[in-house]
Amino acid sequence: MISPAGARAAPHVAHLGGATTASSSETIHPPVTWGIVSGDVRRPDSRLPQSPRMSPDYSWTLSPGVLLALAIGAVVYGRRWRRTRAEGGPVAAPAWRAVAFAGGLALVFVALISPVDALGEQLFVVHMVQHILILDLAAILLIVGLTRVLLRPVTRRLVALERTAGPFGHPVFAVVLYAGGMILWHLPAAYDAALENPVLHALEHLTFAAGGLLYWWHLLSPIRSRHRLGGLGPVAYMVTTKLAVGLLGIVLTFSPEALYDFYARQPRHWGLSPLTDQSLGGALMALEQSLVMGTALVVLFIRQLGEAEREQQRAERYGPV
Repeated sequence: MISPAGARAAPHVAHLGGATTASSSETIHPPVTWGIVSGDVRRPDSRLPQSPRMSPDYSWTLSPGVLLALAIGAVVYGRRWRRTRAEGGPVAAPAWRAVAFAGGLALVFVALISPVDALGEQLFVVHMVQHILILDLAAILLIVGLTRVLLRPVTRRLVALERTAGPFGHPVFAVVLYAGGMILWHLPAAYDAALENPVLHALEHLTFAAGGLLYWWHLLSPIRSRHRLGGLGPVAYMVTTKLAVGLLGIVLTFSPEALYDFYARQPRHWGLSPLTDQSLGGALMALEQSLVMGTALVVLFIRQLGEAEREQQRAERYGPV
């Protein structure tokens, strides 16, 4: 029998498949260390360097409030669209309008329910995708899905609400809410606080949703407003807002350091460093603002040409008023 002292002094020790053997044919077991031994994955040794890369969380966020709001919106719109279609035919309720509205609801679902929501708390660039969906794309499709006939039951209420809102119903306030909301919520202190506090995070999303809907309502509303933008108004309205938010994206893109401590503390996902992640998110913001602005201006220009042509035909038919 080999004593503990003899075991410590035993020569010619060999490692075979994780076992330690000596010339005495007795097995001497070394101190147990946790790690990868002979292909067996065990608990990692805390003394070994660990890779900062991890697989992100792709879970779904089944928020009851969001799901309920989406269901109510779908039901209310669907009933009104079918009734309008039955009474006025395809002209009063075109199918493509229903598709647009459904697309808007689907984008809200993607932004707040799908794994995009969970990924947004791990990667800045995905959080930027979420903001773009809420602020622009979903808002545009939801408003495009509406027509004057579809809104007829609530038209008077909307007009009264606009009159009651006073300065809050003016396009200038929409610009301030849209651009100011984006800038304020992307200040590092506010941004990190929103990610760490669920209530603030929900408030952030509500700000973007309200700002997006109000902003695009002044451009795409089927109801003629007291503050309707005419002439070069839509151009000035779009350029001032999109340039402000686009400049924010450029600042984030070319910042020499990562601005958000929340993401700096996260593991590296998809091999992105916090600075690279931030640069990609900023570039996405700036690019999206440019593309949306260009597309919207073209659509508005075509719409104004159509309205001018209809006004001319009306004048030719009934004479000057």
